[in-house]
Amino acid sequence: MGEKAVLIMVTTGARDDAERLGEALVIEHLAACCSVVPTVHSIYYWDGQLQREHEALLLVKTLESQAQAVQEFVLSRHEYELPEILQVSIEGGSSKYMEWLEKQVAKPGH
Repeated sequence: MGEKAVLIMVTTGARDDAERLGEALVIEHLAACCSVVPTVHSIYYWDGQLQREHEALLLVKTLESQAQAVQEFVLSRHEYELPEILQVSIEGGSSKYMEWLEKQVAKPGH
């Protein structure tokens, strides 16, 4: 594998929102694969109030060269005022899967 893979995690308000976003990222070849965890329980402060929310978690598998484009894509289509977008480097993994991932994601300039 020539390029570093990353995992981008995004919470959304509902499973359908995560699925639509994930599908669009794959169709645009910004991500090789997106997985949806239908329900996560998030606890945080917003506007000084403690919030307890049921959200969905979108796991976006992509290449580091596409990470900024993925984040911009998510920000432009996300319903939240301040969406959670976290990027984690992938250190290792199945070499065959990583080769597949790299082939699925459009290279810059395509």
